[in-house]
Amino acid sequence: MTRYRVALWVLILGKLLGAWGLTWDIQWHLLIGRDTFWIPPHLMMYSGVTAGFLVAVVVLALDTRDAHRGVRRRGLVTMLGLTSTRGIHLAAWGVALLLLAAPIDDLWHRLFGLDVTLWSPPHLLGLLGSAVNTIGTLLIAVEAYPQRSRMRLAALVLSGGLLYGGVRVVLEPAWLTAYTHGGVAFHAFAMLAALLLPLALIPGTRLLDRRWAPLVLVVISLAASLIGEQIARVGFAIVKPEPVITEEIKKDPTSPIALAAEIREKNRGSGPPWVVRLMLPVLAAGVLVAVDLRRRPAAACIAFGVTMVALYGWSIGQTPAFRAQAASPAETALALAITVVAALIGSGAGRRIADVLQPVAGSNSPSARPVTPEATVSRRA
Repeated sequence: MTRYRVALWVLILGKLLGAWGLTWDIQWHLLIGRDTFWIPPHLMMYSGVTAGFLVAVVVLALDTRDAHRGVRRRGLVTMLGLTSTRGIHLAAWGVALLLLAAPIDDLWHRLFGLDVTLWSPPHLLGLLGSAVNTIGTLLIAVEAYPQRSRMRLAALVLSGGLLYGGVRVVLEPAWLTAYTHGGVAFHAFAMLAALLLPLALIPGTRLLDRRWAPLVLVVISLAASLIGEQIARVGFAIVKPEPVITEEIKKDPTSPIALAAEIREKNRGSGPPWVVRLMLPVLAAGVLVAVDLRRRPAAACIAFGVTMVALYGWSIGQTPAFRAQAASPAETALALAITVVAALIGSGAGRRIADVLQPVAGSNSPSARPVTPEATVSRRA
């Protein structure tokens, strides 16, 4: 139906806007400081969130009204008295978590100051809500369009890329862990990547049902991130915010923001070129394609994790900030063992999510015909 297709593209565009706002927000925190809740990156993020929330609520309301009038379409479910497709429900409840995270995040900063880490409770709540919402857009794509539709393919590629990008953001604090502890933790990013990234890549690959899917999803995510960085650059030039980060670092030189600034200063002008760093996730995704994530998810995720250990271990080992923290051969061997276990757990969880989504993907789009008792008897027969 038209309402689901409109909702799908509003959700995707809202998520793109939110992703670009998040990219700018991270840079704002690192370079400027928090300032207030009403900073431009937050307004950008929550504009996208609000658009998604409004369209999901409208569709929920329309479907619930139709159900009360006796027009019960196939593929609809009722939760908490609200009726719609599984995709719309997930999109709505996910974006509700995102909106709930906003005042909690503001309160968190009022209580604990300007310093920020992505692993704070309100940020993790918001990232969870974003992931649930994005899984909802994947489902809406298969509910709203026929299997061979180009629009369905485009929606799945964009949603899958956004899901990967949202999960990938969760890994960022792992660099601070590597810098602070070294040893086995030197490979913290790769170990967490083996655990968490399959949760995004396996469902997207299964729904797209193409061998090349992991590579395309990673490239789409990188493209969105690069656009977000350009938006941030232009935004800073227009807004010209006054930095307060130096004062905050002086207050607590051991804070995550202070450590991030220290790493940035030590690595200035050093390490592999940015083009090489940009290619690392692409090369790792290529391993998923080579092993075939669709048919051999466990083996592909193990190969992916091992590749991440090798690529990122080499990459950060070339930088002054991390060179002294590099793992010994024995510590790297232990990190590889942890990575293999993490990959098995991640592939199992990713397959579980994909299995839950797959029956919906194979079902028909919601039909406009009401479900009558006679139709129910006929289907049972």
